[in-house]
Amino acid sequence: MRVLYDSKNPDYKKPFGCLEQNQSCWMRIRIPAECQSKTVTLRLKGEYTGEVEVPMARQPETDGSFEGYESYVGKFSLKESDLYFYYFHVEMENGVMDLYKENFRDVMIGREDSPKWQLTVYPAGYTTPRCFQGQVMYQIFPDRFFRYGECDTTDKLTPFYLHQDVHDCPEYRPDQNGIIWNNDFFGGNLKGIEKKLPYLKRLNVSVIYLNPIFMAYSNHRYDTANYRRVDPLLGTEEDFRQLCAAAHQMGMKIILDGVFSHTGSDSLYFDKLNRYGGGAYHDPNSKYHSWYQFHGDNLKEYTSWWGIDTLPCVEELDDNYLDYIIRGEDSVLAHWMKLGADGFRLDVADELPDEFIRLLHKRVKELNPNGLVIGEVWEDASNKVAYSVRRRYFTNLELDATMNYPYKDAIIGYVKGEMDAGAMARSMMTIAENYPKPILDCVMNSLSTHDTMRILTVLGADRFDYSRDEKAGAKIPPHLYRTAMKRARAAAFLQFMLPGTGCIYYGDEVGLEGYEDPFNRRYFPWDNINDDLLLFYKAVTGLKQSHPALQVGDLKIVTAQGQVLIFTRECPEEKVTVAINLGEENHTFSYTPPAEELSFIQSGSFVDDSICLNPGGFALISRKKAVETPKILEAAPAQQQLPKTEPPTRLPSGRRFGRRFR
Repeated sequence: MRVLYDSKNPDYKKPFGCLEQNQSCWMRIRIPAECQSKTVTLRLKGEYTGEVEVPMARQPETDGSFEGYESYVGKFSLKESDLYFYYFHVEMENGVMDLYKENFRDVMIGREDSPKWQLTVYPAGYTTPRCFQGQVMYQIFPDRFFRYGECDTTDKLTPFYLHQDVHDCPEYRPDQNGIIWNNDFFGGNLKGIEKKLPYLKRLNVSVIYLNPIFMAYSNHRYDTANYRRVDPLLGTEEDFRQLCAAAHQMGMKIILDGVFSHTGSDSLYFDKLNRYGGGAYHDPNSKYHSWYQFHGDNLKEYTSWWGIDTLPCVEELDDNYLDYIIRGEDSVLAHWMKLGADGFRLDVADELPDEFIRLLHKRVKELNPNGLVIGEVWEDASNKVAYSVRRRYFTNLELDATMNYPYKDAIIGYVKGEMDAGAMARSMMTIAENYPKPILDCVMNSLSTHDTMRILTVLGADRFDYSRDEKAGAKIPPHLYRTAMKRARAAAFLQFMLPGTGCIYYGDEVGLEGYEDPFNRRYFPWDNINDDLLLFYKAVTGLKQSHPALQVGDLKIVTAQGQVLIFTRECPEEKVTVAINLGEENHTFSYTPPAEELSFIQSGSFVDDSICLNPGGFALISRKKAVETPKILEAAPAQQQLPKTEPPTRLPSGRRFGRRFR
């Protein structure tokens, strides 16, 4: 007989997942009677707050299916927000044993260095803006989205050149010295984004995330030259103000990319090329000199981001820097939020000190209580260790959300058949358990980003070991394209069914392909749109916006067998059931009309009170509850139309780890 404890099962722990400070928690553990237990103690150790011991009392076992077990129950609350790891200490008639976590939901006898269960305790009363929870986000690489009007090149940092043909491949070849300059542009601008807002509205987008727009030398603009100025090729400050006003008028928010761990060497602040005068590199008395980490006898050597000398690192906790970026009356944060920005995504959050992020988060909320702070974290952010320091993103009032790469990796592995439904479910529930619910509802669920290959290429490429020259012209082979599209639909469906905000990387919704940077940063193919795929994206994003359970509902796994995954999302207003079959045989499951309504189905059919999903098929079933939901955004129809190549089944009448490469 094994010891029984499962932190994800309400029979063993309530509530599920994280706790607020001082929130009561109930736990049960079942120990075989043959162990002759005398006492059981729950031991929790906080990362920063020390140890807590909770005595557990023996309780009569009323469930006959656990004959031969003794049940121990404990109830507690924790005063300090922190990341806690816990195990159970058992004293027996003939010795002691310590019980630790084994795999996903098993228990083992271990020792101090054995895996423990995790419990995140976050500040009492903390929440995230409802207007960002479970929404549809759209990520735009500004130079490559849409160009409207003429580009003003007057103050553009030189040298640079503009492509005359938007179908060109972005420049990827190094010069004779082996340097890739990233100084080729296509002319996408803020006016172009504003012009395409109606397109984004039809895609049910409510949040737009812009890669850097500040003045910079490169096309990616992660080498900031002036934090307070729009890059001239993108437009003017007034263009940005108008973009925000137009977006807000249409119910959309604007999130900017904040690059605060380094600047560009060719910047107002560092000025290595002596372009501006008064920069830190040439002037030890510069007001910016304390921002940087100079060393060496001649004070010309400096710390740079990952050794790239065009990206000098900054001292984020330098008082002058903090005033400039965060605290000043017209700080960088204040400047852009007063113009209309609704928050920031923090580039390389792992490389920003906790105290810096905390101050930034506090200032954003002062400027706009509904402002959002997203962190670029590639792993599970709840227990992330960076540079030997356990990060406090969720326990120290730092981040409202993260880029949720764990869900991205799980979705890709599942739809490619590299992991089964059980592994997918474990990934889903691990993040759901470790992330505070307000944060989980806001995480940024992407399938592609500017740092990763395009999702269609990931799902359909025949090879990933091509040379750079080969990748520049590579396309998914025709015999693999149908498979890639089938997988892409399944991936997008899951992306918008899971907790968090589903984020579309510009062009994914119309079939844009591309290997890693810069091939994933091509100009949007406005003259070559895959209409069927776009229609599908409009359908699944409409589901996200019309079902409150998909925005803020709790997550529960129903079935995870083979390649069949069924889970529910439930909130006070409704409960939805999501089913997907990626196996090689049909899968049938029941539902109960008219209480439950089939809202969406692909590659499936229904017979009586059952739904049959074909291989690759998926469906959404909803059940409304008595309480009405106030609509946050304009609702899309409950019954979504599928692409014309695969029409929806009609219901009878009355039934219804990686790094950035720059």
